Amino acid sequence: MNNTTPPPNLLDEALQRHLVGMAPDAALALRETINAIAQACVRISDVASLGVLADAHGLAGERDVHSEEPKRLDVIADGLMASSLSACRHVAAWASQEHEQPHVSHAHGTKGGHLVVFDPLDGSSNIEANISIGTIFSVLPHRYRGMAPGAADFMQPGHQQIAAGYVLYGPATLMVLTCRRGVLVFGLDWRGARDTGAGNGPGAAPQWVLTYDDVRIPEHTREFAINASNQRFWEKPIQRYVAECVAGDSGPRMKDFNMRWVASMVAEVHRIMTRGGVFLYPRDTREPRRPDRLRLLAEAAPMALLVEQAGGRATNGTSELLDLVPDTLHQRVPVILGSKDEIDRIVGYHADPSENVSWQLFKTRSLFVQPQA
Repeated sequence: MNNTTPPPNLLDEALQRHLVGMAPDAALALRETINAIAQACVRISDVASLGVLADAHGLAGERDVHSEEPKRLDVIADGLMASSLSACRHVAAWASQEHEQPHVSHAHGTKGGHLVVFDPLDGSSNIEANISIGTIFSVLPHRYRGMAPGAADFMQPGHQQIAAGYVLYGPATLMVLTCRRGVLVFGLDWRGARDTGAGNGPGAAPQWVLTYDDVRIPEHTREFAINASNQRFWEKPIQRYVAECVAGDSGPRMKDFNMRWVASMVAEVHRIMTRGGVFLYPRDTREPRRPDRLRLLAEAAPMALLVEQAGGRATNGTSELLDLVPDTLHQRVPVILGSKDEIDRIVGYHADPSENVSWQLFKTRSLFVQPQA
């Protein structure tokens, strides 16, 4: 006879311990909001793991608000997140990267204490290549309870986030989370759901299991991630920093570096969380009307909070990312984050960008255009 007692909610139990000292009502509300996000990500993980078998590959067939063609999995993930958040009594409204305006909860728009911002599927270009993708999310306070929120209510600097995190859909599905008390990592355990002989019965829900409870990013690193194909469009401080890294032990840094680029921010940041490094998506001149690439609310701010809570630093080159106040829901910014010592160096180069270097990358030519005499 199968045990029909539902298994304990391990995520909720871990959060309950983690939020000790927080006002009980506030802690309960935050746990329920994070659980709603986590439940949606379980379903996204399931669909993503099936890929083409779930008809989740290819383009959705329509352009989004950014004049881009979303993938089918983008649309599926967006719908799953919206459905889960709409059922959470603490979420007054949510804003998705896929929509021009936020969605106000019909049932909880005036009562909910949280606003949620999310990128439902980061790294969409990697879907068919079966490379790690993810979901990024941020929880902000609904400051004017009793009133239905609008876009202006989301215009909060990153340091006002109550919680932030991402879910990585890779060889394992992992949720990396901060509630401003350090960084936790949860692994999604499907064994109870897949093994009908495990005592949970058929169809048991998978569980988020706490695997790390104090993630710290090493201050020193020999690894950086940047899309080198855009080199000719970078500003001078980034040119200098990358050239010095590529010059290796024969250059001014006197040590060798490795360069990485996955084209998925979740994958890039997770590598930094596990072993240190630097992620750079700097301002460039490739498209003069759109010099910045990553969305402040849905991507940069939540990742910045995670990185800083883990002992790293996050900046746009001249200002801390968490200090930036968005002007629009989809405002884009440069993003430079990771191991603190390297970010300090890059910020220093931005403060004094008059120098340049000419280390030979390809033997016959320099990475940089030499300054005119």
